[in-house]
Amino acid sequence: MQFPPGTARRLRWAGMLFVVCGIFAISGEADPRDVDGSSGVAVELRDIVSSGYLADLRWPNFSDYKTYLINFYAPTNYAPTWVQGAQPIPQALSMIELFKNAWKKGLEPEDYDASRWDGRLQTLQASDSAVARFDVVLTLCTMRFVSDLRIGRINPQHFKFALSVELKKYDLGHFLRDRLLPATDVPVVLEGVEPPFAGYRRTEAALDRYIELARQDDNEKLPASAKAINIGETYAGVPRLTRLLVLVGDLPPGATPSPNSQLYDNVLAEAVKRFQRRHGLTDDGRLGAETLKQLNVPLSERVRQLQLALERWRWLPPEFSSPPIIVNIPDFHLRALDENNNVGLNMRVVVGKSMRTQTPVFSRDMTYVVLRPYWNVPPSILRGEIVPAIQRDRSYVAKKRYEITSNGGDVVTSGEVSDDVLSDLKAGKLKIRQKPGPTNALGLVKLMFPNEYNVYLHSTPAPELFARTRRDFSHGCIRV
Repeated sequence: MQFPPGTARRLRWAGMLFVVCGIFAISGEADPRDVDGSSGVAVELRDIVSSGYLADLRWPNFSDYKTYLINFYAPTNYAPTWVQGAQPIPQALSMIELFKNAWKKGLEPEDYDASRWDGRLQTLQASDSAVARFDVVLTLCTMRFVSDLRIGRINPQHFKFALSVELKKYDLGHFLRDRLLPATDVPVVLEGVEPPFAGYRRTEAALDRYIELARQDDNEKLPASAKAINIGETYAGVPRLTRLLVLVGDLPPGATPSPNSQLYDNVLAEAVKRFQRRHGLTDDGRLGAETLKQLNVPLSERVRQLQLALERWRWLPPEFSSPPIIVNIPDFHLRALDENNNVGLNMRVVVGKSMRTQTPVFSRDMTYVVLRPYWNVPPSILRGEIVPAIQRDRSYVAKKRYEITSNGGDVVTSGEVSDDVLSDLKAGKLKIRQKPGPTNALGLVKLMFPNEYNVYLHSTPAPELFARTRRDFSHGCIRV
């Protein structure tokens, strides 16, 4: 993932005020040039910061961070922060190592100039200019790295996700001076910046593993088949299938068939079932078109998916007013966490249709529960589905146990629909609701977290849908 930091970073940090309260003192004997604002290093450093541009950066224009750098350096009269006596302090070396290994976090190392630090270290003693450039670049890359770990590289609202990162933002100047620079273990400090969820750590571990698997894989494609392959049938792709399933861990190495065999046997089918379960497929053990498609996804693409998953984890709030209930929409699962962010409840859910009525991404507080609820039909469903159904069958309202009401809630009719009533429905002058009961679209319970989307958790009169592998059937609400 390579995003030039300019626009997105400006949007993320616009409006933040950095106030540095005090100066961090590094133990050891100070170099006079480090504290004298008129020294060559300080003058060079001030000039670089003021320009907002440095050619030897991967992203040379850092005008979006210019104010933050000024607020960081001004209290120390532009003395170098990461360098003492033309030598990098231990915290500087720790940050450089983290930049080089940013891929472990799903980040792009070159966003933090990973390949350029060895050369900068070699020339650090060459001149005041080299010291100044080194210090500014390290401060800038550290701020970017901390920001990316904390709130992600892209603002989720660019994707119309109603998740705000505002409360997660750090005063980066204070963070560097108060937490990073005094740290004896910089990686541990930065671990505290990341999401505190076990799922995030598992995703991080999976990324590390899949990067290595992608290096080992030969990327051979499984041959297509006109029909699904069943147990006992021959398939030319069995050798490749065996290698792949062993590599990703679905087939134990000791259970592998003969290398020249083309027989799709029970052992392979059980491994395919494990693969299918892991990828949200029907675990029937058959090599159908969708299973072959997923088996043929390059492991490098799985790496990409894990990188994006880590980014999305960073968009979540780091803490909640009470233990959260999290719905993973593409996973079709709800997980309720306890006070320690461990999963206390895990259940299948039905969510909105993927292309037309998808469930929105947002976060709200759950405030109350409604038993035996009415279903107030949203205007979009009323216009797009209910009105056309009434036009075809004037008794549709009675058959579905609906009521047509005024905007104030008074019942107009629950039986045959007249032309006048239909006309008022089309004009938006009337509403429709479904009566409470076991056949109500919301079931018997509705859990409310008021939001502008009119989306909530509710039970359902169609529990058979939970048995499906893919569960996007709703108009946006989450059926539990």
